Formats: sequence, structure tokens, C-alpha cells
Amino acid sequence: MTDPVLSAPPGLGPAATATAMPLAGRIDTPEQARAAAEEYESVFIGQMLQHMFAGIETDALFGGGPAEDIYRSMMVDEFGRTLSRAGGVGLADHIVRSLVSLQEVPSA
Repeated sequence: MTDPVLSAPPGLGPAATATAMPLAGRIDTPEQARAAAEEYESVFIGQMLQHMFAGIETDALFGGGPAEDIYRSMMVDEFGRTLSRAGGVGLADHIVRSLVSLQEVPSA
């Protein structure tokens, strides 16, 4: 019995089942590809910014503590989303091109 969530596209056979894209994450339109690429880029930028902000000392009088850690994490994630929407570092464009080329069907 095959898993309906992870099944091979028609015509590829059982060998492709292990590497097939889950149906829930399927990208059918260029807009979906762009949204997925921008989301990936925002996470990537956020991870880079987390390391940058880790070196910033907090003022003991007005800052510090677990609440600041939570707020800083949320702020850095939002910085990543904002930078990605504003053009990012160009990673989303490369991802969109790769996603589209991987889903193109070669003409016979």
C-alpha cells in the first residue's frame, strides 16, 4: 500500500516515490513558487541576523531577561521577512528558477 501523502507522480514508477514532493507542499503556480522562495529566503536571512544580534549586549537597567530573548527572536524573524519582501539577497530569484525548471516537463 502506498502512502497517499508521498506518492510518485504518474509515469515515474515506485523508484521515484521516496523523492516525490508531498502533495500538501505541491507548487502548482508561479505565484506559489515565488511565495515559497520568499519564505525560504526570509528564514535564511533571519538565521543570519540571529547570529548578528547574538553579539549585542543588553542594557541591564532597561533590558535583559527571558522576555527580551523572546521579543528579540520575533523581531529578527520579522526583519528577515521584511528584508525578503524588499528584495532580499537574491536567493528567492534563484529558488524560483530552480523550482520552475524542476517542474517543467520535457517536450517529446
